[in-house]
Amino acid sequence: MSAIIHRQLNVTPPIASHSKGVFLFDKTGKRYLDACGGAAVSSLGHRHPQVIQALHSQIDTLAYAHTSFFTSEAAEQLADQLVATAPGDLNHVYFVSGGSEAVETALKLARQYWVERGQPQRRQFIARKQSYHGNTLGALAVGGNEWRRTPFAPLLMDVVRVCACNAYRDQKPGETLDAYTTRLIDELEAAILSAGPETIIGFCAETVSGATTGAVPPTPGYFSAVRALCDKYDILYIADEVMCGMGRTGSLHAFADESVIPDIVTIAKGLGGGYQPIGAVLVRDPIIEAIRSGSGHFQHGHTYICHPSAAAAALAVQQVIQQQDLLTQVRQQGDYLLTQLQQKIGGLEFVGDTRGRGLFAGIELVQNKQTQQPFAAELAVHKKIKQACFDRGLLVYPMGGTVDGRIGDHILLAPPFIVTPQHIDFIVDTLKTVISDVTEYARYQNV
Repeated sequence: MSAIIHRQLNVTPPIASHSKGVFLFDKTGKRYLDACGGAAVSSLGHRHPQVIQALHSQIDTLAYAHTSFFTSEAAEQLADQLVATAPGDLNHVYFVSGGSEAVETALKLARQYWVERGQPQRRQFIARKQSYHGNTLGALAVGGNEWRRTPFAPLLMDVVRVCACNAYRDQKPGETLDAYTTRLIDELEAAILSAGPETIIGFCAETVSGATTGAVPPTPGYFSAVRALCDKYDILYIADEVMCGMGRTGSLHAFADESVIPDIVTIAKGLGGGYQPIGAVLVRDPIIEAIRSGSGHFQHGHTYICHPSAAAAALAVQQVIQQQDLLTQVRQQGDYLLTQLQQKIGGLEFVGDTRGRGLFAGIELVQNKQTQQPFAAELAVHKKIKQACFDRGLLVYPMGGTVDGRIGDHILLAPPFIVTPQHIDFIVDTLKTVISDVTEYARYQNV
């Protein structure tokens, strides 16, 4: 038995021995196509020579320096890269070690901004149902997935909650997409007014939802209307792009496709591509200027912020994406992936929806396609699909609780940006077989 506290305490996973490109290999030599990038992390795949060289060079000169004493060239260069490629006045960067830390940082920064402006009564966030923002307590509090929240509910701050933007699940029969979007925006405005705009710190949302619902893009015009509401009532708009950002959807920032600029943006997974733990928060000028001209000190910090080795790896990842024009590759292969999913899997009896943007795709499974009724949670359809794919040498990211945190099953796909049509064919064909087998079995178990 392993001494590690693994995700499943009674199961020790196989040992990964090496990796290359879109593949990982276990200790026996079995090969697995990484169709989910771990958790939408491995944007460049594995063992990219340019990133490995950058890591070696950095470690040979400066592996670590604490930020109470020094900055580093690697961190400064990465910050310059991110600012240069960010739209608008997102001119400031705070580096952390991962997505949950990035969200915690964003929440505290947003709160301190209002304190510095003489409005300490701002104490509440607005967030959406079925969202996911991380596993630390602040991030878990703004997250809307009840399965994750329930055990820790007594420890979580109160958050104003509104509906997610999920047309497949929530658009009413006969309701146009524009009318559905308007209904969501009306609900958000009503929530702001009910809570009192003067008490609201900000609205936090994933641009394209990830782990808990499976790559659900927003409806057209949703985020531009959100931006307008935030401006109208003088509250901050925080975009969580930990999973969907840094090129995953075909644009470096997913919000760019929505024609908006958030006040604060969280990024992580694709930033460093898995080569080192790193996340970041991008911040607009007015927020930093309010703190700079006030206390002059952000009351926050972690031991490993601005880690030179992590920054060097992330900088190399972002340079490769830019130099090789991989965002074009994401859009092209993403179109192929979504087309193949719709053509080969969308028509299956127990597939309710296929969706996504770029190389960020989701498949929602249902017991009844007409009523959208999900499978019983006890059947654990998503777990069976994950295991069956794993047995066939395919890594996918299925989750349960898609509908309300308890029931519903979906599969999330987020392959590396270097994926080819041949890889995609293997992913889709394997999923078609596995979904057919598992859901047919679940049909009879559910009778």
